[in-house]
Amino acid sequence: MVIYQGKAVFEGVAIGKLSVYKKAEHVVKREKVTDVEAEVNRYAEAREVAIKQLQALYDKAVKEVGEASAEIFEAHQMMVDDEDYIDSVENIIRTQEVNAEFAVAETGDNFEKMFLAMEDEYFRGRAADIKDITERIISALFGGDDSGLVSDEPVIVIADDLAPSETVQMDKDKILSFVTVHGSANSHTSILAKTMNIPAIIGCDIPLDDELNGKMAVVDGFEGKVYVEPDEAVMAEKKKLLDKELEKKQLLEQLKGKDNVTLDGQHINIYANIGNTKDLALVLENDAGGIGLFRSEFIYLESSDYPTEEHQFAIYKQVAESMAGKKVIIRTLDIGADKQADYFNLPKEENPAMGMRAIRICLTQPEIFKTQLRAILRASAFGKISIMFPMIISVDEVKKIKEIVEEVKKSLDADGFKYDKDIELGIMIETPAAVMMAEELAKEVDFFSVGTNDLTQYTLAIDRQNQTLDEFYDSHHPGLLKMLQMVVDGAHKGGAWAGICGELGSDLTLTKEFLAMGFDELSVSPGRVLPLRKVVLETNVGDYKKTKC
Repeated sequence: MVIYQGKAVFEGVAIGKLSVYKKAEHVVKREKVTDVEAEVNRYAEAREVAIKQLQALYDKAVKEVGEASAEIFEAHQMMVDDEDYIDSVENIIRTQEVNAEFAVAETGDNFEKMFLAMEDEYFRGRAADIKDITERIISALFGGDDSGLVSDEPVIVIADDLAPSETVQMDKDKILSFVTVHGSANSHTSILAKTMNIPAIIGCDIPLDDELNGKMAVVDGFEGKVYVEPDEAVMAEKKKLLDKELEKKQLLEQLKGKDNVTLDGQHINIYANIGNTKDLALVLENDAGGIGLFRSEFIYLESSDYPTEEHQFAIYKQVAESMAGKKVIIRTLDIGADKQADYFNLPKEENPAMGMRAIRICLTQPEIFKTQLRAILRASAFGKISIMFPMIISVDEVKKIKEIVEEVKKSLDADGFKYDKDIELGIMIETPAAVMMAEELAKEVDFFSVGTNDLTQYTLAIDRQNQTLDEFYDSHHPGLLKMLQMVVDGAHKGGAWAGICGELGSDLTLTKEFLAMGFDELSVSPGRVLPLRKVVLETNVGDYKKTKC
């Protein structure tokens, strides 16, 4: 038995086999060949492998997220078979007498540069597609299979770190736990683990050796430890702990259908945060009152080009219909910082967390914004949708946003589309500037939702992705809690309701505090809905306020 230590970011116990996740990295070298036709044939075979992989991904995506979301894999198949691309590769092999890997890499670089140099935004977006298919063909030439998690049974995933674009493509039914060597307590991997209600450990000293694949292990999300090939005593102890956790979940099941009302009659809405349509089942299973945060940026992260209006509309419509009249708050795209999509061609920045991101992209590239707004508004005819805008710092920004929304409504009227003409508009409070302007901002919108992850980061001047600063990162900082009270007070004075959709909302040690502050809503990972409801039902807010005095 070998024990590895890390930092637990979501509690629980997982028992199963390990699966080492590694990014496909191939070093392509230029090599002289004597049989050029053999290299051409190798290239042709690699193309066939790539097409089969893409077809499999298309079939899987159609079943899981629908045809609209699967179209990208169909488009990539067509690009693999593009005659100009094929001719270029074969010409380089024959005229330069080089290996197929080099010829594919050279062609990919040339085509990518060519598309990036074009003025048309659509064609510039093709550069990311070229990069993707080039890497896929090179991987096939090296004899590798499709990248990503491949397993016939649920496994414990261990990795160096996981980017949002990687985790969104994983089959979540096959994941028991996440263990990463790097990452932070506020990384996307941590958030995803909380959404899936599975234990997660970061900063773990576990080696990413292939020999660990298939070995039995235990992840203890309470201690932050991974036991590889545990002995009988440890296995027995952890199985008992796992059984206790399952028993707790069964007890929480009895809370389904109950109103979120405290012992002294204070009501609060408890909603769920999701990243895509695959999370809908978890929302319904955990009896959330609605969706308080639909992270629409993951639609963009799963695409290799700007998603079309129809593509987005199909997804938003599915969410609205599935929630059957329950509130669905869709956050407009929050690309930037740690969530990068290559085809946006965002500049490299010294400090991306404070750079071109979220609403700043939408206001500087309004056509992208308008496309998303049209899709959301059209979907509002099929359910109770609200729109939320991230990273707001001023009243002027909100007024500009409202002008664009009105412009989009007029275009939908002209096109004959139905939509909710009185759709709720809200903003995320993530910056100290927004906190200080809370009352003025509340007069312009219907609601606030506090993004505590970024608000904490900006308030404490600590990069939440930097794990070396975790000991300084205090999510319970008195200054932050005072800010949250200011947000609620400002919202109510200005006529808006206020909620929290950041990770702090699921911190059960602060639930009573949030109730005392007067928050109207808490939106958390689906797996935290029932534990949160339990605390609410057991709390007397009046008594809690007296104990604070």
